[in-house]
Amino acid sequence: MSIFKRWTKNLFATPLVTRRRFTTHALRTIERAITTVEAQHAGEIRFVIETSLDLGDLWAGRTPRQRAVALFGRLGIWDTERNNGVLIYLLMSEHDVEIVADRGIASRVSSDEWETVCRTMEQHFREGRFPEGAVAGIEGVGALLARHFPSEGGDRNEQPNRPVLL
Repeated sequence: MSIFKRWTKNLFATPLVTRRRFTTHALRTIERAITTVEAQHAGEIRFVIETSLDLGDLWAGRTPRQRAVALFGRLGIWDTERNNGVLIYLLMSEHDVEIVADRGIASRVSSDEWETVCRTMEQHFREGRFPEGAVAGIEGVGALLARHFPSEGGDRNEQPNRPVLL
C-alpha cells in the first residue's frame, strides 16, 4: 500500500464507522465468546479494535504489527502466570488483523496457524460480518490455546474479557 493511500485511510477513518460495525451488542457478543472459550483452556485472550493509527504512528511509519506489539505490552497481556496471553488486534482503517502471543504459547504455535486465524477473520470482515469474524478469531485462538494449555479447572481469569475499543 502506498504511503499516500495509507495516510488517507487512517486520517479519514472515523470512530462512527467502527461503532456501527461493533455495536454494544457486538461487543457483548465478543466478551461472551472470550468468556466461553477461556473456560476450555488455561490461556488468556484480549481483543482490541482500533479505528486508525494516530499521526505519530503514521509519521514514524509504524506497521499494524508494531502497534499490536506495543498494545500487547501496554495492556499487560504478557503478564500471565503461564505466559500464555494472546492479543487479537484489529485495525479498522487498514482492514488488518494481527495476533500477538506471549512466549509460552508463541513457541508452540506456528506462524502459519496464527495466519490462518487472521485470514479467516479478514474473510468475514470483507463480507461485512464483523461480530462473526471476531468470534471466529476468538474460537480459532481458543482452539490453539486448548491444544497447548488445556483447562485444569479453577483457572483464574487474569485478563479482562471485555474488548477494548480505541
